[in-house]
Amino acid sequence: MLNEKIRIRLKAYDHRVLDQSTTEIVETAKRTGARVAGPIPLPTVKNKWTVLRSPHVDKKSREQFEIRTHKRLMDILDPTPQTVDALMKLDLPAGVDDSEGHCRFPIANFRLVVA
Repeated sequence: MLNEKIRIRLKAYDHRVLDQSTTEIVETAKRTGARVAGPIPLPTVKNKWTVLRSPHVDKKSREQFEIRTHKRLMDILDPTPQTVDALMKLDLPAGVDDSEGHCRFPIANFRLVVA
């Protein structure tokens, strides 16, 4: 098991929930004897929408909405089998999303990257 790492990329709309999840993952990995690189904050994506306030009149009257997607990246270096088991059993909040975006609120996405 030389040069193995687990890359975890997390997304959430609330940065506090995301930071709480990353601390849980880091504590779990360190407790099982693995080294952790990160969490590294990735750029926040800001999606903005402009909507008319009224459907018929007042074209100049509009509302603007914004949603921010915060992201974090972590590498768990030299994971042990206990590390993988502990990460799979970890219970994270529902607002934390995976990097693929297939579902709206899955737990997390763990990928084993062999270098």
